[in-house]
Formats: sequence, C-alpha cells, structure tokens
Amino acid sequence: MSEHDEKRAEEQRADEQGGTRADRGDGPGESGNRLRKELPDEVSPSVPAARATPDPEPEPDPEPEPEGVREPEPETAAEPQLTGRQRLVQGLWPPRVSRAQLIVAVLLFGLGFGLAVQVASNSDSDSALRGARQEDLVRILDELDDRTQRLEDEKQGLEKQRDELENSSDQAEEARRQTIEKERQLGILAGTVAAEGPGITMTIEDTKGTVEADMLLDGVQELRAAGAEAIQVNGVRVVAGTYLTDSGKGVAVDGNKINAPYRFKVIGKPQDLEPALNIPGGVVQTLEKEQATVTIERSTKIVVDALRAAKRPDYARSSSQ
Repeated sequence: MSEHDEKRAEEQRADEQGGTRADRGDGPGESGNRLRKELPDEVSPSVPAARATPDPEPEPDPEPEPEGVREPEPETAAEPQLTGRQRLVQGLWPPRVSRAQLIVAVLLFGLGFGLAVQVASNSDSDSALRGARQEDLVRILDELDDRTQRLEDEKQGLEKQRDELENSSDQAEEARRQTIEKERQLGILAGTVAAEGPGITMTIEDTKGTVEADMLLDGVQELRAAGAEAIQVNGVRVVAGTYLTDSGKGVAVDGNKINAPYRFKVIGKPQDLEPALNIPGGVVQTLEKEQATVTIERSTKIVVDALRAAKRPDYARSSSQ
C-alpha cells in the first residue's frame, strides 16, 4: 500500500470518528468534517514525481592502472647512420692544421709547381720538334754533326800544338810563335782587334716596335752556340760580357742605344749559323710572331771592325807561373 492510500484510510477513520462525535452532538467536529468533505483530496505532486524519477546510478570508479604497465611512449626517430664519405668530410672539415703541417703543405706545393713547369717546358720543346718538317729535322741533325766536328777539330789542333812543342828543337821559339797566335785569337774573342772571314748578315726590320732586348739576346746566344767567332750589332762589338737592355723604343747594347733595323754581322761557318737561327721555335720564328721581318744572307767575307778597349779584370788573375 502506498503512502497516498494510507492517508485516505486515515481520513476515512477520522470521518467515521467525526460522525460518531456528531451523533454525540459535538458542534465543532461536525463543521470540521463538513469542510473536509467539501475540499478535494490533497495530492502531493512532489512525492510521485520524486518517486517517478529514478536516482542516477553512480558511475563506476575507474580501475587503477597497474603500476608496472605504462602506455608506450612514441619512439623518437632513429638518427641516420653516416656514410663513409660523410665521416671523412666531418673529419677533414673544419681543418685542424698545425704549423708544421702548413709548412710541409707549402713545400709540397712549391715542389709540385716546379715539376709542372718543368714538364710543361719539356713538352713544349718536344711538341716543337714533333711538329717539325723532315727537312727541319735533317737540318738540326746536320747542325749537331757540324758542332761535333768543330769540337773534334779544335781538339786535334790542341794536340798538334802539344806535339810541336814537344818535338821542336827550338822549343822557346815555337812557344813564342804559338803565344802570338793565341794572343791574336783571344783578341778577336775579346773584341780588341778587327776580324774578317766567312759568315752571315742578319737584318731585323721592326716596323711595329715589338722587338725587345731579350729576343736579340736569344739570337746572340744561338749564334754563339752555332760557332760564331765574332759578332757585331749596329756598330757595337759583342763580347763575353755584353748585355742588352730595353731603352725606350729601341735597345741598348752595353749602354749604347741602337735602333731598328738591327743588323748582325757574324763570322763563322755559314752552314752552321743559318740553320741554327731557322730551327722550329727558334729565333726567326719568334721574331716573325712579333710581326718583325728577318733576312739572312750568307757571305764569304764578313768584316767585323768594331773594337772594344782592353779592360783589365778587377779580380781575376792568371794562375800560370
């Protein structure tokens, strides 16, 4: 039985008791019962509403996580493994160079540069000969043969002089004669006496002004190597101590300024002198590259009459007694 039904039952018992009291002539009870009957039944709406709404079920407590079990953390990306080349780069850069290593590196660089220059110069000379014509190669071989023959003749002459001194009955007179002849030869080389003989005349026309002193010096050295015995350039005698320098638009020989055209008078064997100047990559080709014109003429008589005053050496003295 619900609470509402119990309340109605109590009201009915109260009514019955009130009726009994009314029968007994109880006035106030009678009026009270009459009012109760006229009023509607009181219904408390809150009670059934409260009964109708079920209590919310308590949420279950979250189960505690076991201490030993944890959520796996996201693994960090593994570092990439370096290759051998990358490790080498890291080891070499940034460089850690000591003073000794720097000195060794500079020395090795200088050595390598010198070797490279030497190889380049050798390859240039080889390429010049490799590109030469057959006639040029034959001429070079003939020039070498002539130089060898010239040295052999000089050797035989010295041996002849020695034999004459040993076999002559008047050794003093023979020695004097050879001394005079030697003095004359040395005078030609020193430029103190005039000379004449077969040779060549080389004329260099320099209209562009591009010929320099070192080019003329190369010509002098080439002529000496080919057996030139006396050389004269524009009236200046060339001797062992001669030097050439650039002077304005011309060239100076031993301080004496000369201008183009440059004329070389050379005494020697023409068959040796001319080929020496015309070898591939030689004096003539070098001058022609500078837009100069070179003319060489052979002659049976070349006169070299420019003289140099005899100069006593400052330091050198004869060692013979």
